[in-house]
Amino acid sequence: MAVVDIAGFIADLKDHAAEHGFHVHDERHFVETYSMRQAFEVDLHPEAACGGPLDLHLSLDLEPRTLMAFEDEVMSLPEDVDPSDDLVVQLMFTWALPPLEHGPDLLVLATELAGLGGPDLPTQVSAVDSFEMVTDAPQRSIGVTARLETPLASLFRGDDTNWMCDALDRSRPSASTCSTRRRPGWARRPDRPVTLASPTTAGRMACGGIRSWASP
Repeated sequence: MAVVDIAGFIADLKDHAAEHGFHVHDERHFVETYSMRQAFEVDLHPEAACGGPLDLHLSLDLEPRTLMAFEDEVMSLPEDVDPSDDLVVQLMFTWALPPLEHGPDLLVLATELAGLGGPDLPTQVSAVDSFEMVTDAPQRSIGVTARLETPLASLFRGDDTNWMCDALDRSRPSASTCSTRRRPGWARRPDRPVTLASPTTAGRMACGGIRSWASP
């Protein structure tokens, strides 16, 4: 039996997500038969905006060598000595936003999100332009990702509750902000300036940013 119950951690994560205003819509667990590498994925929606524009995708990749190295460390230590925090797994938060005909300046957006997320939830912004027809104007899909390094020792000790709750609080968008954008087009008027709202959490900043781009 593994010294760290990763599947149990994912189950606790889903329970915490439900407590913090999310609905779990889907989950997946992949295992590579040759390398035994594992991937856990959970798809979430804000509780008050199911069917709305904002998707939150949580994923955790587990390298077997990392887990075995941690198990070796635990087995080599006396019972009263805690393992180090050197070995970590990465929990990925990915927000998927709908296509926008008039997207924001990516550099400005990334700078503002970095300032709001801070060191606790560092974010990265990406974009993909798509064309339905070659003569159509491009529609830009914005993606925001955050990566949290989670020490395996924290999961081993079972003291992951505080940071898990904090991360989910930062990821929960405001229901009023999300619900205002259930409309077709998702395009702002050309004469409206692109500005970013000033929400207090990383999830709300991603969600609040769309409101300014998609205002009627």
